[in-house]
Amino acid sequence: MGTLSSFSFSLISPNGGNFRDKFQNNRTKCLLCGEILLKRRRRLVARGDFGRLNSVIRSCYNGESNKSDDSSSSSSSNGERESNENSNLATMTPAEKKSEDNADDPPASASSREPSFTPAYSNFQVDSFKLMELLGPDKVDPSDVKVIKDKLFGYSTFWVTREEPFGDFGEGILFLGNLRGKREDVFSKLQTQLKEIMGDKYNLFMVEEPNSEEEDPRGGPRVSFGMLRKEVSEPGQTTLWQYVIAFLLFLFTIGSSVELGIASQVSRLPPEIVKYFTDPNAVEPPDMQQLVPFVESALPLAYGVLGVQLFHEVGHFFAAFPRKVKLSIPYFIPNITLGSFGAITQFKSILPDRKAKVDISLTGPFAGAALSFSMFSVGLLLSSNPSVAAGDMIQVPSMLFQGSLLLGLISRAVLGYATMHAATVSIHPLVIAGWCGLTTSAFNLLPVGCLDGGRAMQGSFGKNALIASGLATYSLLGLGVLGGPLSLPWGLYVLICQRNPEKPCLNDVSEVGTWRKVVFAAAIFLVVMTLLPVWDELAEELGIGLVTSL
Repeated sequence: MGTLSSFSFSLISPNGGNFRDKFQNNRTKCLLCGEILLKRRRRLVARGDFGRLNSVIRSCYNGESNKSDDSSSSSSSNGERESNENSNLATMTPAEKKSEDNADDPPASASSREPSFTPAYSNFQVDSFKLMELLGPDKVDPSDVKVIKDKLFGYSTFWVTREEPFGDFGEGILFLGNLRGKREDVFSKLQTQLKEIMGDKYNLFMVEEPNSEEEDPRGGPRVSFGMLRKEVSEPGQTTLWQYVIAFLLFLFTIGSSVELGIASQVSRLPPEIVKYFTDPNAVEPPDMQQLVPFVESALPLAYGVLGVQLFHEVGHFFAAFPRKVKLSIPYFIPNITLGSFGAITQFKSILPDRKAKVDISLTGPFAGAALSFSMFSVGLLLSSNPSVAAGDMIQVPSMLFQGSLLLGLISRAVLGYATMHAATVSIHPLVIAGWCGLTTSAFNLLPVGCLDGGRAMQGSFGKNALIASGLATYSLLGLGVLGGPLSLPWGLYVLICQRNPEKPCLNDVSEVGTWRKVVFAAAIFLVVMTLLPVWDELAEELGIGLVTSL
């Protein structure tokens, strides 16, 4: 997330070849690069001149002349002398430099020699660490740390005892110590005072003290306060390419939803079309123009699937707006089985607390599930009275209802044993739209990674609970216990796109309350019941679908 985090070591070795050999042979030059970059980096970043910074790194690596990036700047005689010495140093080989350094040193006697120690890191690693530090995110100013310790913290709020690195790359400062008041009141006071002292330069986080085995005397976990630069801690703005990708994914999702509507009419499709898509030995493609008449009848189902996904995203935005949390545009994920796997929606601002994380995460799938269940219920009622919508009914295999224990039981209760215990069942398209919407909502509520369920689990019960639930979810998906045939593609989707947990809130300590935990626990139970398939023995006993063999 840092300003220069996108730069790689390819900038240092522009001519290719063995990077490690070049790095070791030019160690002295790389160290000189560090001195130059320390002086020039802030000025170049402030101007946004990343191309110039690239050329500076290249010239340092190749041992070229060290020209100043400001041609109008003048230097003193001492500065010129220092520049000449640095230039000579850059052209010297390591052996020559070592010889010159040892020329002025008196020979050491055997008794005066200091014992040698084996370094913890090789020279290559040390130089890599230095350059990564230079090219990484901006760190907190040491002078600011001293001012903040003197003016922000104190005996009445938080007594600082020590400091540690904070953030993904150690770019921030974590203040550890003793809390001197109610944590919420102290945090609010510190946030206000930090803004008065530093303006909008830094963000302050209240987190649980790492590796603390004892609780705070006032109850709850011990807390510490982390500080990061604002440009480092806050998410970046949405780029033009991200808008283009989101638009293309939405078009693909429309196509997959229409395809689902056409596939639901399999009993009406021409036999050669069905054979081409179901028979692996079919080679000759049929005339696809035959599908055009079925597109119009597929649109209602496509509208239903897309409506659920849009309703889901609107729920997120309505929950985020009053809390002044910005969200990214949704990146819809097309899927030919369900029409869509949902959408990836990122937080574009730091969440204020864990309550906001839980509320925003749950509102989306709850809204989508409410609309889906409404369509599913209306569709079942219309299916139980075929005379009301006889022209819209479609035939589906009764085995479809074995894909979900909860939805299969509801369908069995409404349609009856005789209807369900047959090879095919006549249902209204709203049943399929609602079924797909409920399944997608259940998948997104799984407590793993950065899914809505994962965010809600992290906000409700903490990061350790998310790790445990994530391992359990991956295991159940891998074994096919949840989701049936969709378990593997969904598990791969989560691993590729949504595996990382959400970043901490500003106030990542205060509890969310009992009722939020109860609601989320009840939602997880319904998710399991929705994604749990019905095995043949139970299906035969309950009368869900026609089981031909046991």
